[in-house]
Amino acid sequence: MAQEFSAAPGRTYPPPGVLESIWPAQLTVLAAVALQLSLPARLTVGPNWLLPALEGLLVIGLAMATPRELEQEHPLRRRAAVGLVALVSAANVFSLVELTHYLLHHTVSNGKQLIVSGVLIWLTNFLIFALWYWELDRGGPGRRAAGQDAPPDFLFPQMTDDRIEPLAWRPKFIDYLYVSLTNAAAFSPTDTMPLTPMAKSIMGVQSIVSLVTIGLIVSRAINIL
Repeated sequence: MAQEFSAAPGRTYPPPGVLESIWPAQLTVLAAVALQLSLPARLTVGPNWLLPALEGLLVIGLAMATPRELEQEHPLRRRAAVGLVALVSAANVFSLVELTHYLLHHTVSNGKQLIVSGVLIWLTNFLIFALWYWELDRGGPGRRAAGQDAPPDFLFPQMTDDRIEPLAWRPKFIDYLYVSLTNAAAFSPTDTMPLTPMAKSIMGVQSIVSLVTIGLIVSRAINIL
């Protein structure tokens, strides 16, 4: 049973459970897979269609195995979803490493292609870490939907001032998408603070990937142009 405590005057934690749709997360995975398909073959593991095809099959399996809205925790679904997010993340980091290696060891004449590749990797980074945050916070979307939240991993502004939002406010997927966007763009938290070591570690990894992508690759491509 979830532990209740006061996160702010008048605010009881956890708030009541609310059904949560899984479609925004699934569409985000599909968007990341589409971005991977757009990368040059030399930046992918094996044929450029192999990993996206496997990821697509897993997304279809998850859609068939779970309801449109989460009402409670589905341990098997959550393990499969985390595995899928880890697979896409690993593929994106591999693409970044390959692109960086190519940049450092080859004479690059096609700056436009380099910029496009860097943008695709950055966008994938932004999308996939939104999924990490959504799956991580408070024990995952299933526990949040059931109102059995674990201690929060992120402190949202709405949790700090009872005059802004209703006392029963809880984050949705769009909130985690915004956290990922601001962290990828600023290389650090902005209005939402990580509270746990795991949240800080994941945000740190995203910042590093984003910094390398923008600072090393995109700036070099602009110089080439």
